[in-house]
Amino acid sequence: MWIIYAIFSAITAALVTIFAKAGLKNIDIILATTIRAIIMVAFLLLITATLGKFNGFSFKFFAGKDWWLIIAAGIFGALSWLFYFMALKYGLASHVAAIDKLSLVFIIIFSLLFLKESFHWSAILGGLLMVVGAILISIK
Repeated sequence: MWIIYAIFSAITAALVTIFAKAGLKNIDIILATTIRAIIMVAFLLLITATLGKFNGFSFKFFAGKDWWLIIAAGIFGALSWLFYFMALKYGLASHVAAIDKLSLVFIIIFSLLFLKESFHWSAILGGLLMVVGAILISIK
């Protein structure tokens, strides 16, 4: 089932890039990112409430470390989108997206360093191929 979710994630992420690039022509980057975030919050609150995820919820469920990790994820997510929108405003969507997808290479490196995950040689080779692909896509 995860593969279906991953495919939907890729398709919707591609649509974010297309809509954002088209919408950034006449609007400030930070304002556009903020408006996007507000819309995301409203949409996610609606989905969460509709699915009953708030039923029985308590902030006590989160340990102190969990809160800090979620807060950090939120901050880095916001920074990621600010930088992404900045790049989209001035670059070609296909080039920006290709470079952005190098996040997978950084995930491999960071998960080795911080999460102590191990990878098969095929993951390392795949990461290297992604770097080569991003460079090839970005060459004019």
